[in-house]
Amino acid sequence: MNNKTPDLSAGEANIPEKLLKPYNPSTTEDALYKKWEDSGFFNPDVCVEKGVTALDVEPFSIVLPPPNVTGTLHVGHSAMLAIEDIMVRFNRMRGRKTLWLPGTDHAAIATQAKVEKILFEEEGKTRHDIGREAFMARLHKFAQESHDTIVTQTKKMGSSLDWSREAYTLDEKRTIAVRAAFKRMFDDGLIYRGHRIVNWCPHCSSTLSDDEVEHKEKKAILYTFKYAKDFPFTIATTRPETKLGDTAVAVNPSDERYKTYIGQTFTVDLGRGPQKIAVVADEEVDPAYGTGALGVTPAHSATDYEIAEKNDLPLIQVINESGCMAEDAGPAYAGLKVKEARAKFVDWLKERNLLEKEEEVNQNLSICYRCARPIEPLPSLQWFIDVKKKITLPNSHIAGIESGQEVTLKELMRAVVTNGQIKILPEHFEKVYFHWIENLRPWCISRQIWFGHQIPVWYRGEEAYVGIEPPSADWQKEGWTQDQDTLDTWFSSGLWTFSALGWPEETTDLKLYHPTTVIETGYDILFFWVARMILMTTYLLGDIPFRTVYLHGLVRDEKGKKMSKSLGNVIDPIDVIKEYGADALRMSLVVGTSPGNDMKLSREKIKAYKHFANKLWNITRFILSATTDAPKNEPVLSAADRELLNELDAVLKDITREIEEFHFYLAAEKLYHYVWHRLADEILEESKIILNGSDETAKTSRQWVLLEILAVNLKLLHPFMPFVTEELWSTLPAHKKDREMLMVAKWPMK
Repeated sequence: MNNKTPDLSAGEANIPEKLLKPYNPSTTEDALYKKWEDSGFFNPDVCVEKGVTALDVEPFSIVLPPPNVTGTLHVGHSAMLAIEDIMVRFNRMRGRKTLWLPGTDHAAIATQAKVEKILFEEEGKTRHDIGREAFMARLHKFAQESHDTIVTQTKKMGSSLDWSREAYTLDEKRTIAVRAAFKRMFDDGLIYRGHRIVNWCPHCSSTLSDDEVEHKEKKAILYTFKYAKDFPFTIATTRPETKLGDTAVAVNPSDERYKTYIGQTFTVDLGRGPQKIAVVADEEVDPAYGTGALGVTPAHSATDYEIAEKNDLPLIQVINESGCMAEDAGPAYAGLKVKEARAKFVDWLKERNLLEKEEEVNQNLSICYRCARPIEPLPSLQWFIDVKKKITLPNSHIAGIESGQEVTLKELMRAVVTNGQIKILPEHFEKVYFHWIENLRPWCISRQIWFGHQIPVWYRGEEAYVGIEPPSADWQKEGWTQDQDTLDTWFSSGLWTFSALGWPEETTDLKLYHPTTVIETGYDILFFWVARMILMTTYLLGDIPFRTVYLHGLVRDEKGKKMSKSLGNVIDPIDVIKEYGADALRMSLVVGTSPGNDMKLSREKIKAYKHFANKLWNITRFILSATTDAPKNEPVLSAADRELLNELDAVLKDITREIEEFHFYLAAEKLYHYVWHRLADEILEESKIILNGSDETAKTSRQWVLLEILAVNLKLLHPFMPFVTEELWSTLPAHKKDREMLMVAKWPMK
């Protein structure tokens, strides 16, 4: 990297005093952000009032993926903020009515788990010890403190969000939206309460959605055994204790080994009393896996539950919600921990010579995404969304689906991507998205925690009432009780693009800014959040939530390792902003980062872009010191200078196109190379000869062109490095500034 700084001309005495000192982001960034906020230009309505927005241009809108109120922002959030602010500042400068709507997510399970941990560590108490009211007060206090920290950090990144429209997934307006959505889905038969297999976390004492279950590879023992000596074939399992709940064996109907047994029922005794085992056929059974015979445990496997439904098999629950063996496991096992029951059952098999072999295998263990402890598939009475039920869309804005047409939620989700109304970037994630839809089961939306949106269902005896408001003002005195469960956080965040704009009211913002232009988030929550927003919006609005999905990768350390406190490789965004400035962090998170791919980040990379900010500062100082007597109007230009302007115009068009096509990393890289290697290393070095020469016409021409190049480059760099460019913009001569603030200056594209 060439750190050579251009020499200063004799005009230094006439340039702004601030340029005589080295650039110090720590003394300028906070003041600049306050200046932006005070101007009101983050609000598109103010931009219209002050004439910086063209009314005849399509609006640009984006909602901020709401950070969880569980603590502080990390570098992954910083990448999100940097990328989204590039889009927002670019479109604002192009004269579009631009809205970037902020908000935070109550993140029910995560926030409650964090507060419970703090309570236990500090006072040795559980939430039950202090009671619901006191615990909820602590939760709301913690959430508010986290919110305030998050807002401060977000502003430190230079994020030009319209804070006047800030929303919270648990505030009053969003609560109304959640209840309205629930009621409509319930009335349409999409939401129902029933017994199904759910992912149960014994530690969190709550259900989890399929997408909240993570998988961790570990060593396990695969046990191959018979139910009884006279049973005709063997089965294999890594969880023999669950076989106490088996009600069938499933085989592939084309498997010659087992064809004659299909339809037969055997009675066995595994130490808990007589147990009937039916032999059923299922195309999904792989004859080449294990023995080709699958022991069906309907109460403890989602797959087995589906087999049981198809074959009308009974359920025997042998593990309870505490993660211990249940009463139906039999007196010899009831109350034992799972591992204790496993050892005891294996000994029982060995004593009867039923165990044929044990072998070590690699197993994908299902764990809770919050506490990292094993989950238990269990039958439970919960609230679900039926993704396969046919419903009628009263007003469809979805291509290929007419108003009044019957369609399922899965079909809606598939249609809007298939027909091109929603574009997912990078494109290969479309295949991943479709695969997820194909395997989508009923969505369990109830959670057994205190924090969050309480299910809007009230009971009185045999009566049940579902509504946006309680059944009456005195519902408690009248004997009503509200369902104690809360809704899955992804239910409320699935409404985000339109609930944040005022739905279910027909607000002006909703009409103007929805569907939003783009959603930008990490690829790791494509299913957690993006897919659910598509599900909710296509059903409730008959429309799409956004036109483009831009997925960024995860931020890793310089060696490509995941950042974690235990590895000591975490980069705190606030720490590096204090040391290098927000512009340096933003550039380091964008350059070299293509959509959908993980990015590597190091302090050295951030430091390099601090040098780039300094280079831009020194370039500006040189140009201003050398052009104090430059003409205000365009003079007769030399052929060389016309060529420089043609080159600048090509750069401008190239950068504009890259941003429009979401190639932010390429735009940043090209700007970096033009400013450092072309402008500083070549153009300015060549200019010294001209500026110090005796040809006044050539000198005047070059002065005017240098100011033009500087003004255009500050505009092009502003979406990427807003602080230093805004500060330098203020030093330009008045005739080179179409507006006093760079954030609302006109994008130079003709």
